Amino acid sequence: MGNNTYDVIVIGAGPVGENIADRVVQGGLSVAIVERELVGGECSYWACMPTKALLRSTAALRAARQVPGSREAVTGDLDVAAVLRRRDSFASQWNDDGQVAWLDSAGITLYRGQGRISSDRVVEVTDESGTATSLTARHAVVIATGSAALLPDIPGLREAEPWSSREAAAARTIPGRLAVIGGGVVASEMATAFAALGSSVTVLARDGVLPHSEPFAGERVTESLREAGVSVLLGSEAGAVKRGSDGTVHITLTNGQLVEADEVLVAIGRTPNTQDIGLDAVGLKPGAWLTVDDTLRVVTDDGAPLGDGWLYAAGDVNRRVLLTHQGKYQARAVGDVIVARATGEAVDDGPWGRHVATADERAVPQVVFTEPEIASVGLTKAAAEDAGLRIRVVDHDLGAVAGSALHADDYRGHARMVVDEDRGVIVGFTLVGPDVAELLHAATIAIVGEVPLDRLWHAVPAYPTVSEVWLRLLEAYGR
Repeated sequence: MGNNTYDVIVIGAGPVGENIADRVVQGGLSVAIVERELVGGECSYWACMPTKALLRSTAALRAARQVPGSREAVTGDLDVAAVLRRRDSFASQWNDDGQVAWLDSAGITLYRGQGRISSDRVVEVTDESGTATSLTARHAVVIATGSAALLPDIPGLREAEPWSSREAAAARTIPGRLAVIGGGVVASEMATAFAALGSSVTVLARDGVLPHSEPFAGERVTESLREAGVSVLLGSEAGAVKRGSDGTVHITLTNGQLVEADEVLVAIGRTPNTQDIGLDAVGLKPGAWLTVDDTLRVVTDDGAPLGDGWLYAAGDVNRRVLLTHQGKYQARAVGDVIVARATGEAVDDGPWGRHVATADERAVPQVVFTEPEIASVGLTKAAAEDAGLRIRVVDHDLGAVAGSALHADDYRGHARMVVDEDRGVIVGFTLVGPDVAELLHAATIAIVGEVPLDRLWHAVPAYPTVSEVWLRLLEAYGR
């Protein structure tokens, strides 16, 4: 067993871990990063990149068919093989050589294998051959191991070998029939993708479609899925699952209804990848989500940092926000605060400070790449009411904006802003419609910057663009 010492050790080389390590190196400290799978993590190979590649080709074809002139130029159907080849390229053919080369160029030392904390500031890495290497951190260890798909305890489900988001994102062939258990973001996006790629899709949405979004968003996606031929069974729950000898999956619902499919995708949530990283060695529970303070140090049940504050957790494992971009945002704060504490720099840990992730609570942007797209940031109406804010909700028909009519024939969409009346600022914004993803950052800036509505009147949207919805919302608000 070798022994190697670094200023910081990061367990997990996904986007979050990579960004932490990069910030640490830029701050002048040495860093080692540990990865048991592919460098680049879930987002690069089994989530963000390959899934959006699957969805983009179908969205582009749909957009072309919505505009006269380009509609007539479309003479064929979707080329599924070409879509899958493009998906493969965005997943780098599931090869991480490029990511490894970047680590090397950035001065980050990679250790491949399973990383386990064995004591304070000590991580043992066991590679595929069983060889163990002990790493010691002078200042901090950061857990950035992400999350995995949650598999519910449904009789027969495990034996039926269901797909998780990984198998769906990396599918080599398109099943004739696909059943989806769940109604959240992954379930909705994959139902959209596979229906367009030729599958007959059934969605079992026990809690509805996109239940955490504004209600009109889930309603519009449900309607669109059904228009695309997807069977959306709201309030339906799988009671038992069995895969027959011919490969057919038989799903018996709790109401007695039978659904048959060639594959079943389970997309009901996530579970932290903390089962085998040595948490028990430092008094924490293996397999649990990690609780952190404002600067993302792991804390114990009494809210105090573990030990002298040497252990941090960023990304999915701390359960603050399970989104790649938000995890990378946390990574920048974590890397910088570790450097600050190691070098004696003052820690900026007030709201919106450099060393905290304030946006996790107030301004999380998210795009759901369904048809139509759902783009949102900040609080929904229900969340703002639950927070005790005195709010006013302003809605506008996105299809009534001049830029929308130019963008596509029969453009259908909706926009909502949630206003904190006491402060005169926007705290929530949701857009539903074709290609609304690129409109989202303006709303994010307005919320993070707490821009008063009186000042927003002076942010004049260009005409004729879909962004003119900002003017219409302000007019409806009445200032």
